[in-house]
Amino acid sequence: MTYRTKAALLAAAALAGLTAVSPSAYADEASAGPRIDGSGECTFPMKKQIAGIPWSLQRVLLDELWQDTKGKGVRVAVIDTGVDDVNPQLKPAVDASAGKDFLKPEKDAVDKAASDRGKTDGTVDEVGHGTKVAGIIAARPRKGTGFVGLAPEATIIPIRQNDEKNSGKSDTMADAIDHAIAKGAHVINISQDTTQALDAQSSLGQAVARAVAKEIVVVASAGNDGMDGKLKNTYPAAFPGVLAVASSDRNNERAAFSQAGEFVGVAAPGVDVVSTVPGGGQCVDNGTSFSAPYVAGLAALLRAKHPKWEAHEIIAQIEQTAERSINGRDNFVGWGVVDPVRALNESEDEKPPQSPAPDPDPPKPPAPEPAHLALSETPQERDERYATYALGIGGVLVAVVAGTATVVRDSRRSRRLQ
Repeated sequence: MTYRTKAALLAAAALAGLTAVSPSAYADEASAGPRIDGSGECTFPMKKQIAGIPWSLQRVLLDELWQDTKGKGVRVAVIDTGVDDVNPQLKPAVDASAGKDFLKPEKDAVDKAASDRGKTDGTVDEVGHGTKVAGIIAARPRKGTGFVGLAPEATIIPIRQNDEKNSGKSDTMADAIDHAIAKGAHVINISQDTTQALDAQSSLGQAVARAVAKEIVVVASAGNDGMDGKLKNTYPAAFPGVLAVASSDRNNERAAFSQAGEFVGVAAPGVDVVSTVPGGGQCVDNGTSFSAPYVAGLAALLRAKHPKWEAHEIIAQIEQTAERSINGRDNFVGWGVVDPVRALNESEDEKPPQSPAPDPDPPKPPAPEPAHLALSETPQERDERYATYALGIGGVLVAVVAGTATVVRDSRRSRRLQ
C-alpha cells in the first residue's frame, strides 16, 4: 500500500467526522484547532474523469455567469491541507511561489509521494481535501469532463495548515491568514472549523479581523455536526465579518449534516459535489467544506467585476440575492441558497447593498368599498319612477289614438266606395 493510499484511507475516517478527538472535546482542550470536514470517500489519483456536468453547475447558466468576467486577476487563498498543482485542471491556477506549508515535514518518508512533503510551498496534498476545495473555486476547463471551477481564471494561493490527523491549530491558522494577507489575497477560503470557544481577542480572531480590515472577503464552512439540529457556533465561521456557509442539497434544502447557527450567512451545494483530486481526475464528496468554496468562487467573480467594492458589500450582495425559503434569514440556510447568476447580474447598475434585508412586502390591494343598500325609496327616486310611468302611459295612449283614427278613416273610405 502506497503512502498516499494509506493517507487517503486514514483521511476517510477523519473527514467523515470520526476524528481522533471528539467534537465535544474541542471545547475543553485549549490547544485544539480546526478540523477538516468532509467524507473523504474517494481515492486518488483518479485516471478517469467525470464526464457529465455536476448538478451544482447545472443550476447555473455559465455563459450568463461569465459574460463579464471569469475571475481573472483575483487571488484566492485556500487555507487547507495543501493544493495539488499536478492535476491538469489546477496546474495553471496555482501560484506555488506564493504558497506555504505550516506543518513540519515528517521524517519517515517511505516513497516519493511522502518525500514530497519536504516541499514548503503548500502544493502537496496527501488528504485531497484542499485540492477539492481549490477545484470548486478555480479549476480550468478540460476536455472530457463537464466539471469546471466557478471562477476558472482566478489564481489559487496554496496554504497547507492541516492534515488527516487534524494537526493544524488555531494559532497556525492565524499565521496562515496573515500569510494570505501578505501574498495579496482578495478572498480567503477556510473549510475547517472548531467548536472551541474563541473570542475576538484570540490569535485566530485577531487574524480574521486583520483580513477583514484589509477588505479581504473571508469565507468559512459552517461545519458538519448539524445532525441534531441544535444551534452552535463554530470558528472561524462565527467571527464578525466572515461569510459562514452551510450546505444545501439538490432541492435547495439544508443538508442534514450542516451545522445550524445564528452565524450562518448563506448555503451552497454540499451534497454529491464533484471536484478535483491530487494527481488528476475528479471524485464526489459531501460537506460544508465544499459549500464554502462554491461561495468563494462567486466572491472572486464579484471582486473581479467590482474591484472597488468593499468586502462587506460583496458579502451583502451574495446574501441579498440568495434564493430564500422565507422572507429573511433563518439559522439553517442563512439568507438562502446562493444564486451566482443573480448576484452578478443584479449588480449591473445598482449600488451595492450595505447589508442584506428582507424583501419588501408586496403592496396590499385597496379595501373593497361596501355596497350601498337602499332600504326605502327616496323622494327623488319616487318622482323619477312616476315620470317613467307617465311617459310609458302617454306613449300607449298616443298609439291607441293613432290606431283608432286610422280605423275610422279606413271605415269611411269603405262606405264611399259602396
